[in-house]
Amino acid sequence: MSGPMRVALTFDAEHPDRPNDGDRTPAILESLAEVGARATFFLQGRWVEAFPELARSIANAGHLIGNHSHYHARLPLFSDDGLPQDVRDSEAVIRATTGHDPRPWFRAPFGSGADRADLVAALRGLGYRHVGWHVECWEWEPERTTDEVLRSAVDGALAHGDGAIILLHTWPRPVAPALPAILRELGEAGGTFVAVDELELPTDLSPVAEPRPADAVLAQ
Repeated sequence: MSGPMRVALTFDAEHPDRPNDGDRTPAILESLAEVGARATFFLQGRWVEAFPELARSIANAGHLIGNHSHYHARLPLFSDDGLPQDVRDSEAVIRATTGHDPRPWFRAPFGSGADRADLVAALRGLGYRHVGWHVECWEWEPERTTDEVLRSAVDGALAHGDGAIILLHTWPRPVAPALPAILRELGEAGGTFVAVDELELPTDLSPVAEPRPADAVLAQ
């Protein structure tokens, strides 16, 4: 592969809605630290309230912090007043707990509503831009294996090329065991790991990457 290949690993840290046996954030942070990789973590406000030490450990490790809403509800379900309240509640707890302002980075739960101009405009009015993704690993599916997550991440990033944004979550079982191999294979392919603030982006808070297709949102 010729030319640079920046890879933005992103992790949604949230209360899971699938069976699991514990958050994998410490193992994820350890793997990232071993290779000096900087990533982006989108923090759900209520998750931060429940796990303040984990939230601080992410920030203290130098990773970029974004906002993943407070209640992890689909954005189209909110009233005109409810959406800004939810976003600000999450922002407040993230700032109070980690000392970091998550603006302008926001990821909609399930990617729902990221294709709606009115919701994108509402986020912009709150100082946020939506960050989607180019590569999805579907690791939240109960039967997903570590190797399937690995192959989805690596093959998807290589197919996209420079600036690939990979969506992962901190809680599904396959993520932490797959991550060292993801880092190794992409590194061997010439990839460098960056947070989304290290990508060249427009200054107008326009969305980053693509929203998840509507049929995929409904399937979750």
